[in-house]
Amino acid sequence: MFIASDLSAGFETENGFLEAIDRVSFRVSERETVGIVGESGCGKSVTAHSIMGLLPKPSGRVTGGSIELDGEDLTAISEKSMQSVRGRKIGMIFQEPMTALNPVHPIGRQITETLRVHGFRNKRENGERALELLRRVGIPSPEQRLREYPHQLSGGMRQRIVIAMALACRPQLLIADEPTTALDVTTQAQILDLLAELQETMSMAMILITHDLGVIAETCDRVLVMYAGRIVESAPVQSIFSDARHRYTAGLLRSIPSINSIPKTPLPTIPGRVPGLDTLPTGARFAPRSDHPGIDEYLASEEFRTVRPELVEVSPGHWVEDCDYVRTDR
Repeated sequence: MFIASDLSAGFETENGFLEAIDRVSFRVSERETVGIVGESGCGKSVTAHSIMGLLPKPSGRVTGGSIELDGEDLTAISEKSMQSVRGRKIGMIFQEPMTALNPVHPIGRQITETLRVHGFRNKRENGERALELLRRVGIPSPEQRLREYPHQLSGGMRQRIVIAMALACRPQLLIADEPTTALDVTTQAQILDLLAELQETMSMAMILITHDLGVIAETCDRVLVMYAGRIVESAPVQSIFSDARHRYTAGLLRSIPSINSIPKTPLPTIPGRVPGLDTLPTGARFAPRSDHPGIDEYLASEEFRTVRPELVEVSPGHWVEDCDYVRTDR
C-alpha cells in the first residue's frame, strides 16, 4: 500500500520559495492504477519526483506531509536509504526515453547496472536477467539489442527498454510519467497494453501521469485531477467520465475530440491559463477561469484571499473541491 498524505513541495527561486504542490493526498493499492491528469504545469511531474526523492537539489524540497510505502515514511529516511528504495521498491518510467538512457553505453550494460546497484552481483545471472527482461517487454532479437546503443533503436523500442529497466528489480510501485509521449498511436497502444500486462503478472501498483484522458479511460481504476498544484477532484474512472463535479474536469472532458464533432469547427477550450507559481491564490485556484455567474463577487471577496477549499465526498469514493464557484452541481 502506498499513501501520500498532505504532500507539499516547491523550489527556491530568486523571488523566494515557490510552492509547486499543495497538500496532495492519495493512496494506491496493490494492482491498482491511479491516473493523475491535468494541464502542463499543474504539478503532476513534481508529485512524481517528490515521491522518488528526485527534486533538483538544493532548490527543490518537500516541505510537508508524508510518503508512506508499506508503513515506512520515505520523507524521514536518509538519502542513502532512499537510493535503495528507488528502482527496487519504486520504479519510474521517465517522460522522454532518449534522455533517460545513457547514449554512450549499450543497452545491456544499462540494464545490468540497475541490478548491480541493488545488490545483484552475479554477472552471468544479471546478463540472463537483462535478456529475459527484453523478451518480456517484447523487444525483437533481444541478444542483438543488448549490444546496441539507444540511438540505434526506435522510439517505441527505447520506451520498452526504459520499462525493462524500471521493472528490473520487481518494484511494488511503478510511476509512469507520460509513458506514451511522442509515440505514434499504434505504439502508444502497444506500450499501454504492455504496462497493463506486466502490472497484472507482477502484482504492481501503478501511478500513471498523463494529460490524455483517453489513456486514463483505457487504463486507470481511479483518477486524480490536478490543477495549479492541488487535487481538485478524485473519483473512480467511470464517475469522472459520467459525472464530473468540478468545472475544470468538465472543461477537460469537453475539449476531447469526438467522432460526432462537426468537421472543421474549433474544439471547446478552457479560457485563461494556469496561474504562475508566484501568483497562486489561497482560494479556489480555478476560480479566475470559472464561468459561474457570481464569480466576480467571489474573486473580490475575503474568502478567495484567505480560505483554502477542502475536498468533500459527494458520492462514495468521489471527492471534489468544496467551492460554489468551481463545483458543477452548485
